[in-house]
Amino acid sequence: MNGGNHSVVSEFFLLGLTSSREIQIFLFLFFTVFYVASMLGNILIMLTIISDHRLHFPMYFLLANLSFIDTGVSSIATPKMIYDLFRKHKVISLKGCITQMFFIHTVGGTEMVLLIVMAYDRYIAICKPLYYLNIMSLRMCTSFTAVAWTIGLIHSVAQLAFVVNLPFCGPNKIDSFYCDFPRFIKLACTDTYRLEFLVTANSGFISMGTFFILMVSYIFILVTVCKHSSAGPSKALSTLTAHVTVVVFFFGPCIIVYVWPFPTLPIDKFLAIFDALITPFMNPVIYTFRNKDMKVAMRRLFLKALNFSEIFPQRILF
Repeated sequence: MNGGNHSVVSEFFLLGLTSSREIQIFLFLFFTVFYVASMLGNILIMLTIISDHRLHFPMYFLLANLSFIDTGVSSIATPKMIYDLFRKHKVISLKGCITQMFFIHTVGGTEMVLLIVMAYDRYIAICKPLYYLNIMSLRMCTSFTAVAWTIGLIHSVAQLAFVVNLPFCGPNKIDSFYCDFPRFIKLACTDTYRLEFLVTANSGFISMGTFFILMVSYIFILVTVCKHSSAGPSKALSTLTAHVTVVVFFFGPCIIVYVWPFPTLPIDKFLAIFDALITPFMNPVIYTFRNKDMKVAMRRLFLKALNFSEIFPQRILF
C-alpha cells in the first residue's frame, strides 16, 4: 500500500507500563507526587522571578523560561499516564496521538536549545564578567528564547509532515504510555524505512549533537574556572556537577530511544519517564533551589503572601 490518507484506524490502545495491580498502585503514588511537586516547584520559580525585581537578570529570565517549558513537559503525557494506570482499556485517538507527539517534540526541541543558551550564559558570566550585561541583554535573551521556540517548532513539524498522512489499517496497540514517532511509525501499513531513518537523523542526531555541545561547553567552563579561581577545581566541580546531572538525565534517554529506535526496546518506555517526569522535577531543585539568591527571593515571596493573608481577613471584617 502506498502512502496517503487511507487510514481505517481511528484510535490506538496504549499498553502502559505494567498490568500488576500492586505496581500500578506504587506507580500511581510515585507519579502523582512527582508530578504535583514538579508543577508546584516550576510555578513557584516563575512567580518568584516575575515578582522580585532583584531577579530581573538574564540568568533568571532563562530559568523562568526553563520552568515554563518544564510545566509543559510534565503536562503533555503525565496526567493521562496517571489517569490510565487503573484503566483496562487505555485509548487515545489518532488525532490525539499526533497532537501529543507535536507538543512533545516542540517543547523537547525548545528545551534542548534553551539548555545551550543557558550554558552560553554561564560561559559569558564566568569568562567575560565585565561584558555580561552588555552581551546578555534583555533583547538578546528574548531573541535567544524566540529562536529556541522556533527551532523546537521546526523540529516537530518537520517530522509530523511526513507521518501525519501515514495509512493505518492493521495493529493499533502501542507498547507505551504515550505516543511517540518510533512506535507510531511501526504501525503504519506501508514501508517506513525512510521515515525511520528520518526520525533517527532528526531526533537522535540532534540529541547527540546538543549533548556533545553542552558537554564541551561545561568542560571549557570548568577549565576556565579552575585557572582563574583561587578555590580550585573542587568549587568549579560543585558548581557544574548538578548542571551536568540534569543534562545527562535529559539527553540520556533521548539518545537511547532515538539513535537506535528500530526495533524499539522494551526499556524505552521506562526511560521516557525520566524526560516526562523526573527531569522537570529535578530542574527546579538543581538549577534553582541550590541558588542562594533564589532561596532568599522565595523567602520574601512567602513573607509577602503570609502578610497579605493576615491583612486581607481584617479588611473583610471592616
